[in-house]
Amino acid sequence: MAAETVLMTVEEFAALPPTDNFTELVRGVVIEMPPPSFRHGEVCSNVSWVLNSFVRPAGIGRVITNDAGVVTERDPDTVRGPDLVFISNERLPSISKVHGYAEQPPELVVEVRSPEDRLWQLTKKVAEYLDAGVEAVCVVNPQEKIVSIVSRGFAARVLTESDELTLPEVFADFRVPVQAFFE
Repeated sequence: MAAETVLMTVEEFAALPPTDNFTELVRGVVIEMPPPSFRHGEVCSNVSWVLNSFVRPAGIGRVITNDAGVVTERDPDTVRGPDLVFISNERLPSISKVHGYAEQPPELVVEVRSPEDRLWQLTKKVAEYLDAGVEAVCVVNPQEKIVSIVSRGFAARVLTESDELTLPEVFADFRVPVQAFFE
């Protein structure tokens, strides 16, 4: 007789003891993921610097890094760890303190693609983020030096390192050369 799988909730996942392994909760099941590479971390740092250089002076919200958990589904529960997110003060007031995982979806999610990432897995994550209420998802691909943007109400687009990235679905006046992410 096969053992029945017991699905974990967001709250149970948040209460797990710290581990050296990176994990996500996907439809109630803890999934272990390989640690990202040095280049992955470098590109995440570049994206964070670019976004923070825009967000902090404007005082419009917060850029969160380091795979901070975002609840994307309930019953069964899913907690994803995007590389970066932007969440506005309107969605999460700056005086709020979040313990565990934010239930409010961020406006922007950035995933930096690692060589191990499968396109079908990233495509599924992008759809999951949008279904959860995220306005735009950027997938930054350091190997090809491109950024793919999928968002609500806008056509999907792919930018090369010679293009300029704008995110009108999130920031009215944000502009940055794509190359800045790969320097």
